[in-house]
Amino acid sequence: MYAANRANAEKAARMAEAHGNRDRAAKDRSMAKPSRQFLTFDGRGPGQAVEVTGDLLKADHIAVLIPGSDTSIDTYDRFREAALALHARTGPTSAVITWLGYETPDTISTTVLTDTRADEAAPRLSTFIRELRGLVGDTADVSLLCHSYGSVVCGRAAADLDDVDDLVLIGSPGTGAESASALHTSARVWAARGADDWIEMVPHTRVDVFGTTVGFGTDPTSPAFGARVFAAGDATHSGYFAPGSLALDNLAHITLGTPQEVTHA
Repeated sequence: MYAANRANAEKAARMAEAHGNRDRAAKDRSMAKPSRQFLTFDGRGPGQAVEVTGDLLKADHIAVLIPGSDTSIDTYDRFREAALALHARTGPTSAVITWLGYETPDTISTTVLTDTRADEAAPRLSTFIRELRGLVGDTADVSLLCHSYGSVVCGRAAADLDDVDDLVLIGSPGTGAESASALHTSARVWAARGADDWIEMVPHTRVDVFGTTVGFGTDPTSPAFGARVFAAGDATHSGYFAPGSLALDNLAHITLGTPQEVTHA
């Protein structure tokens, strides 16, 4: 499986090179290295990829990272850095999966204000989690770590994610649900926002504008939402996985199934 997807990445690199896109070719070629472990790879357009860090079949604890806006093959390295940082913190009993399984919206766009991309992504995420459980069995803990617009994706998929132990919303604009209970998931629902995260300035409203629903409702870190709110220190919007940070420590404790060690906000 991994070898086949490395071959897909190498093929994508050759196609990008043939079209004169040397930057993209370099990105694709780096993904074709023997050390990379892709469950899926699609180099078309913005690209999609699902990569494993660690030994998936031996892991007792699995974290699946769901990205927010502006994540593509071209910006994938920063997404992977988050996975590498988390895996370094959680150790050899864990595996971390970067799930770029949908076309993320641009940060500067109207699409980022609506559920459209999340509606497209949610069934794909639900299918992936079912397939993951079929691959690793029932004994491993599975946590979804949903960043920014990725938390909208997780919110839309939540009711179909009974195979997930923990659902974590970080730097979230909202989920589209008014409360954690409205997500209709059996998973523990967590939320955090760093002190230096600009997402705090986003209005937590949900209104209809000419037939289109704009906004994502209740702030997941508010008491009204009812999530388990944990401390993220002074994390910026892109800094929740910074090595040595309080946010990363708490994400590691959730991933490792030690919620008693989590620092609450």
